[in-house]
Amino acid sequence: MLKAEKRSKRYQERQKSVDRDKKYPLAEAVKLIKKIENKKCDETVSLNFQLAIKTETGGENVRGTVSLPHGTGKKVKIVCFCKGEGARDARDAGADFVGAEELVQKIQEGWTDFDAVVAHPDMMREVSKLGRILGPKGLMPTPKTGTVTPNVGKAVRELKTGRIEFKSDKTGGLHAICGKLSFPEEALLENARIVIRAVQDAKPPAGKSDYLKGVSLAPSQGPGVRLALQSL
Repeated sequence: MLKAEKRSKRYQERQKSVDRDKKYPLAEAVKLIKKIENKKCDETVSLNFQLAIKTETGGENVRGTVSLPHGTGKKVKIVCFCKGEGARDARDAGADFVGAEELVQKIQEGWTDFDAVVAHPDMMREVSKLGRILGPKGLMPTPKTGTVTPNVGKAVRELKTGRIEFKSDKTGGLHAICGKLSFPEEALLENARIVIRAVQDAKPPAGKSDYLKGVSLAPSQGPGVRLALQSL
């Protein structure tokens, strides 16, 4: 992490409004985040978790999806691998790119201008060829997150209207967006509550009682606000 003196003047000015030794109730943290001036861009607001899980074996990894009632505030470009009636359903639902083998080849050639991938089960033999490209980007479709499904139209609509995927990393960290700085306070608060509940519900069976070790709320270009766990 950069030392305070190495941070930008803008970041340091924002940091003055946050007490680094204090843990805030969620509603108070949202109020504090909303006071940040938003002159340059509409920043993404994220929840950052540190989880008490064992990551060595993978048996306690946390992964899931949740639909944000107020959306993400981000335009999501979706690729859908399907044919026939599924292709029509995907286009009607708003998929940005729909195709089959030719779309697989395009991605193999280096094209990755998209944010999410949905696939019909019949296409997974072809899509599996993209594992080395999509996997590291967290874009490989899987039945666990509902992105491999015969109902591709429904999956596309859910992603377009605010469904997000969350996944723990090798350090036990987990990051999930909950909206934009421009969102009304109540919208950010409701989205954040939904995400926190989903991560809590995704606790692995062998997870410890102190599963949530730490949670913070932060804009993409500002300091994080530590949350009081008892308020969650």
